[in-house]
Amino acid sequence: MKKIICLALCGALAVGALGLSACSKELPRNCYSMTLEYSSETRTLTGDMTAQIVNTTENACETLSFQLWANAYREGAKYAPVSELFTAAAYYQGASYGGIEVTGVAGAQGFRVAGEDANILEVTLTEPLYPGEQVTLGMQFCVTLAQVNHRLGVGENAVTLTGFYPVLCSCGGTQEHVYADLGDPFVSECADYEVTLTLPESYTLAYTGEGERTVSDGKATYHVRAENVRDVAMVCSEKFKTVEMQADGVPVTYYYLDDSSPERTLAVAAESLSYYSESFTDYAYGQYAVVETDFPYGGMEYPMLSMIANDLRAEEVPLVVAHETAHQWWYAMVGSDQFCESWQDEGLAEFSAALFLDDHPDYGRTYEQCVADSEEAYRAFFSVWSQISDGEQTSMRRPLTEFAGEYEYRNVVYDKGLILFDRLYDLLGKEKTLSALREYAREYTGKIAPPEALVACFASRGNYAEGVFDSFLEGTCVI
Repeated sequence: MKKIICLALCGALAVGALGLSACSKELPRNCYSMTLEYSSETRTLTGDMTAQIVNTTENACETLSFQLWANAYREGAKYAPVSELFTAAAYYQGASYGGIEVTGVAGAQGFRVAGEDANILEVTLTEPLYPGEQVTLGMQFCVTLAQVNHRLGVGENAVTLTGFYPVLCSCGGTQEHVYADLGDPFVSECADYEVTLTLPESYTLAYTGEGERTVSDGKATYHVRAENVRDVAMVCSEKFKTVEMQADGVPVTYYYLDDSSPERTLAVAAESLSYYSESFTDYAYGQYAVVETDFPYGGMEYPMLSMIANDLRAEEVPLVVAHETAHQWWYAMVGSDQFCESWQDEGLAEFSAALFLDDHPDYGRTYEQCVADSEEAYRAFFSVWSQISDGEQTSMRRPLTEFAGEYEYRNVVYDKGLILFDRLYDLLGKEKTLSALREYAREYTGKIAPPEALVACFASRGNYAEGVFDSFLEGTCVI
């Protein structure tokens, strides 16, 4: 049975309870302000949202396009949110469906749901939006949460809220993506967010941003602010316990359910955060949270928040936490096109995690072991794949929807991605490799970096680096 979550993104141009006063005016970023209330009895979330959208392109816009990620959970969706391999684990009560219904958009001439899989909200403006100009929109919509252990849904132990609101497509609506059950199809420009969420007092909320909690009449209200982030994610549960420590002055909190060694998991998060700050560039945000939640596979990253599955084995935890924490640099701070160039952030996250683990031997895994495991896995994959596929395809540069399944995606993007950066590491050495990544982080934090930018940072430090990239990305190298 499906449950309805109604989100009213305010139909008037008035802002929510917090307003948009804190939205930064120094940079041309979009601003989203939401006031939400979650009812555990009806599994509904009601709220208001106002979006201030800036035209950062060089052309006038007559329409704006917003991603409707929640529609991937509706019955009959062309692109399902969960792959067949994990369907049984995710849908713990059998088939369950969700979706989003947009009922109104204020401040515009009209709107319609479009896209290949009802995945785009197309808004027609009352007048052209010229470069540098801003428009304020209010929307009304209802989201149905599926009962599913996943990125958006009511899980067995927690409620996960990600991708639940219409968000402007990257580059002024020029990058519209369908959902993909492999990887992370989300490509978003950085924006400023203010969120007020009220829910039963018994719930604890983990979230993107910095905020405070107040309690009144049996309800808790979280006032959250997040600036210059690509997404806002929230996870709430009545079962969360927390531990906290500092990482170079940054509060790091671990929200956990069943972890028998929460202090160890927290230490990995804090130590990896410090390691990456020192190795690449300073962490850009004011706090960091790791959340153990209902998830059918390893983990998932969001700005200032990483989710890890509650069924991880103890020996898996350090690698998963280190990998997801690395995504705070390679995805959250430095963006990329995760839909078409998934190797760019995933390969770097695997490489970064291997470097961290080698520097922290107490976690029982060396850099050499990480690379050797990926080489063994990839060679086994290639041996099988070359026999069953119609001409083996090991190119790393392709959309998520062109991978045949979890097995191919994991080996080509993660394992081959780590091997790629290991070969560059061998070619350039540690200092030049870290120098390249520091330049990449410095130049592209807050932006979406094209693959050529990453290649250029390495190529400027070694004559053969560009050739290494080409051979891996085009699938011509032999491993």
